[in-house]
Amino acid sequence: MMDLSQVKMVVTDMDGTLLNSKSEVSVQFFELFQGLKTQNVRFVAASGRQYSSIQNKLMAIFEEITIVAENGGYIKQGQTELGSTLLSFDHIHKLIPVLRKVEGIYIVVCGKKSAYIESDDEKFQNVLKEYYTKFDVVDDLLSQVKDDVFKVAIYHFESSETYIYPHVKQFENELQIKVSGTNWVDIADQRSNKGEAVKLLQHKFGISKEETMVFGDYNNDLEMIDQAYFSYAMENAHENVKQAARFETRSNNNAGVEFVLEKLIKAKELKLKD
Repeated sequence: MMDLSQVKMVVTDMDGTLLNSKSEVSVQFFELFQGLKTQNVRFVAASGRQYSSIQNKLMAIFEEITIVAENGGYIKQGQTELGSTLLSFDHIHKLIPVLRKVEGIYIVVCGKKSAYIESDDEKFQNVLKEYYTKFDVVDDLLSQVKDDVFKVAIYHFESSETYIYPHVKQFENELQIKVSGTNWVDIADQRSNKGEAVKLLQHKFGISKEETMVFGDYNNDLEMIDQAYFSYAMENAHENVKQAARFETRSNNNAGVEFVLEKLIKAKELKLKD
């Protein structure tokens, strides 16, 4: 019989999961993190966001946690890099000309040093600042990006599934194509996803699926949900995630992650008393 006291690693998505709709991390979460530490439970933040953006949200604890950024493309434990999966420039040179022909979308090339865009649209840049704290505007993404690249992210103000995905699904046989949010599609190397990152961490730290807890809300969380027995879909999650997860919790605006972490810490404390 599985019980919460077995959990040794907690992995949570950020947007739509740990963050509320105002992109805030709750004070309660930071308090619960101290409880996880006391119980020797590892904490992993896994997001499509840029590393520095996740770091900023979790600045008070970032040196004590593992960060999986760029949908699994970049993994760091404190100051130590644990792994990275890059997107080849051959693929970038195939993608960009196709994407430039699509109306109403914005292209972001996501590198280790910075993110890169061609658009000077102020409205889009204001959106981008929430997810990418470091970005540069260039004239040409194909000739001016001199960086290790994790993925290409594409944004549409209305719907990524309707206005972006149909134009890029042709690349699914050779690349990882993820509708990662209402407005975003992420394109990366086929080996680059949150599930592969969780697998790497499980292997590194000697933690099994049965000892892993994950939280997610969108399609870029599906692979990591498969890597954990204690898999939770948020109440506000995409239907695909609800079908894939074993459990469901409250919405991100109703402290769904915190609700479960509280139960986890209590189960650990009770186990110690037995």
